[in-house]
Amino acid sequence: MMTKGLFSAALKGWRNECYEVMNTSNVSLLKMDRSATSLFGIRNFGVEINGYIKHPTKGLCIWLQHRSSTKQTWPDKWDNMVSGGVSVGYGIKETAIKEAAEEASIPESLAQKIVSAGCVSFFFESDRGLFPNTEFVFDLELPLDFIPFNTDGEVQGFELLPAADCVERVFSPDFKTTSCPVIIDFLIRHGYISPENETKFTDVVELLHVPLCNLFTYSRQAKTIENGEQNGQK
Repeated sequence: MMTKGLFSAALKGWRNECYEVMNTSNVSLLKMDRSATSLFGIRNFGVEINGYIKHPTKGLCIWLQHRSSTKQTWPDKWDNMVSGGVSVGYGIKETAIKEAAEEASIPESLAQKIVSAGCVSFFFESDRGLFPNTEFVFDLELPLDFIPFNTDGEVQGFELLPAADCVERVFSPDFKTTSCPVIIDFLIRHGYISPENETKFTDVVELLHVPLCNLFTYSRQAKTIENGEQNGQK
């Protein structure tokens, strides 16, 4: 018997924005509303931009956004300056530039200067479902006088924090869980988290790059091995 409201936690985030569902060869099979993908454990791809400045007295500082209290997901949480999912019909860098304009009013001439910094991958589970996520990460050094402001109503404000203070913010319950790995990766790459101050440094680095591809190829590989063993016994 179907339980009423069983999928409400996931589907309340319905926003008529679709992700591509691809096979292990990166061939598109179908499209699905992003809120429903977590019900099936569909792998998601997104972009995140670390917006930062090199302050003359405070050193490296990072811009963070405060998400709107009316957002369908992670309302009122702190987040990276710019983030967004890669929707059907958009490329990775194209998505980053689009989100930069919508979320932080970064002009295209400036957004074009984003520098690819690889990606982070992680597996997250919540009452909304399963989230095997890969985030394509970009760094963007901003002018000292640049002040981001929102235009799509999804952000209620921004705050510039010294990199050292970001550690405390990121590990607070007020920060969006799925953006934590991106900020941690940034702090590692800039030396604020290192083997000298983090005893589990290698564990942290490995957990930022979970090999999600193995999750989606394991069953097929296991079946191939099983069939091979059976054939060998005949």
